[in-house]
Amino acid sequence: MGIYGALSTAVSGLRAQAFALENISGNIANSQTTGYKRMETGFIDMVTDAAVGRQVAGAVSAYSRSTNDVRGDIINSSTGTHVALTGSGFFVVGERTGMSDGNSIIGGSNFYTRRGDFEMDREGYLVNGAGYYLKGVPIGATGNPIGSVPETIKIDNGVIPARETSRINYGLNLPADPAVGLYTGGLTDISGLDLEPFKEASLNGGAITTFASNGAPVQVELRWAKTDDAPDTWQLYYQTASDPERWLAVDDAVATFNANGTLATLNGDPIGANQVANITMGGIEVNGTTLGDVELNFGTGGLTQFANTSGRASDIQLFQNGFPAGSFLGVEISDAGRVVATYSNGEQVDLYQLVTADFNAANMLKRLDGGVYAATTQSGEPIFSLEGGIAGSALEASNTDISDEFTKLIVTQQAYAASTRIVSTSDEMLREALNMVR
Repeated sequence: MGIYGALSTAVSGLRAQAFALENISGNIANSQTTGYKRMETGFIDMVTDAAVGRQVAGAVSAYSRSTNDVRGDIINSSTGTHVALTGSGFFVVGERTGMSDGNSIIGGSNFYTRRGDFEMDREGYLVNGAGYYLKGVPIGATGNPIGSVPETIKIDNGVIPARETSRINYGLNLPADPAVGLYTGGLTDISGLDLEPFKEASLNGGAITTFASNGAPVQVELRWAKTDDAPDTWQLYYQTASDPERWLAVDDAVATFNANGTLATLNGDPIGANQVANITMGGIEVNGTTLGDVELNFGTGGLTQFANTSGRASDIQLFQNGFPAGSFLGVEISDAGRVVATYSNGEQVDLYQLVTADFNAANMLKRLDGGVYAATTQSGEPIFSLEGGIAGSALEASNTDISDEFTKLIVTQQAYAASTRIVSTSDEMLREALNMVR
């Protein structure tokens, strides 16, 4: 039995080294495949049952060992929809299961991949080089993800409709000692002969382009006039017409200030140190175009009366939330994992939040074609997260080390050759034994 045992053991060695060679071959072949995870080979010794003094080394069996938890190098990409994972986890993707009326049907099953070379196809899906469709969670109107269940990302490349301005964030400092005197006109509607005295007794408060419901631009110009010294009181005006010129007082925009320059009251309401100050400009109309009600938000500490040597309003900051209609220009994935669409009106809209999936035993995932994996009972169920480490405009390279694979190739070749010598020697010894009988 010794010769036969040696022969059987040598054959198991041949099988094991051939198995290792297959893994090495696959690793080298995929050394340039995006997101590829190399396969290592492990060996198990198989010992026959015998008394301690009669045990022999035994045969060998080979098995594959995944390296799904070993990250490849992160390389920059010029494509905005390429994305890499800087931490553990996987992108959640789906596969196309068929076509209906020329449109793709995406199956409901989730698969997982580190391959992030996604690009938008003709239908608006983000598809990687292996043909798998990226999934994420939609972003709502508040800018927050809606739910946590990933769905296939599909981007509408149509026109984004205009959004009417509903809020203006406004900040400025009115001078404690203005370069103009008190405005004593006492008028809320100023035009004609009253214009010159009004302008001489008021300060420029900035201008901003807002947008009507149809996307028409509306230039809103603002001025402040100091109307009292005890306490320091200011009134806000806006230009409602430019030809002929006409200014209207904003009814609720009467501000008083404390001696230290902080806002005391707005529209007669006391304002605390950390209180948000805002008013509503009702029914704004400029040159015949109606904006409707607009919230004027000064935030906390945005409206002040500190000393200013120029005697003019300073630190003017204006931002509004409206925009005209715009056509789709492109899409990219940010470092925060947001799928962001860009439009010709300069707007960028967050559409989806990418979802990453972690596993308690990532190396127990089942490997499928195209660098994707399926969950197994050994890997456990996916743990979804909206906060996975993501790098936009980047790709993860294969984690195969060519030099290391060539080293393993040489060792495997030598081990295989040595096993063939055992087979040859066993065969010769077996022939000697048979010849002895003859």
